[in-house]
Amino acid sequence: MGAHPGRARGFTLMELVVTLALLGLLAMVAAPLAELTVQRQREQALRLALHDIRDAIDRYKAAADRGDIARRIGDSGYPPNLGVLVEGVIHQRSPKGERLYFLRQLPRDPMAPPSVEAEQSWALRAYSSPPDAPSPGSDVYDVHSRSRGTGINGVPYAQW
Repeated sequence: MGAHPGRARGFTLMELVVTLALLGLLAMVAAPLAELTVQRQREQALRLALHDIRDAIDRYKAAADRGDIARRIGDSGYPPNLGVLVEGVIHQRSPKGERLYFLRQLPRDPMAPPSVEAEQSWALRAYSSPPDAPSPGSDVYDVHSRSRGTGINGVPYAQW
């Protein structure tokens, strides 16, 4: 028995209202932080995907320059499409005709809608297109996001 015998124990209506108001305030603060965290994760995934694809394109070009990949006269030495990086190409110096692979799988653009296939999620730039007006062509010199969004850093995703 407490200091007030016969009195029921529990919370008053005012205590419950104050508690709910504080919980609502915390939820209002937490929601934007959660959205920011999700955006940061997607941007990190975009950075990693771009790095992986660009690295694979550079390794393909280096292999072509070394003569490890068959080239036709006039080819730039860059891959004809992104699928080649995963499917592989025949290693010209291998006596068994082994293949050279540059990616295990092609990453999707994390900013693209989920229904878009990985290869179609990226915008391509051919070697012959200028940097200020990237456009696809007979090879893949670079990739960038098709998203029209802007990153937390203020730079549009298409310019990453």
